[in-house]
Amino acid sequence: MDKKLFEIIACPLCKGDLKYRKDEAELVCRPCGLAYPIRDDIPVMLDNEARTLTVDERLDGGETPASSPEGDAAGEGSA
Repeated sequence: MDKKLFEIIACPLCKGDLKYRKDEAELVCRPCGLAYPIRDDIPVMLDNEARTLTVDERLDGGETPASSPEGDAAGEGSA
């Protein structure tokens, strides 16, 4: 994904910050408890396409802030 997109993207429901999960190819909104999929490097920001986070996922803080992707996580090669 493009790094510039990470700077402007927000949750479509609460307008909050999203966290990037590279391994799962998704953007997570903790307040809403949703994970939006990324397909072919395009975030699918539709609530009916998002999956609900499990309780463990909501408590675990292993995501990277979408506004500051690490390494080649965004726009520098394959996802």
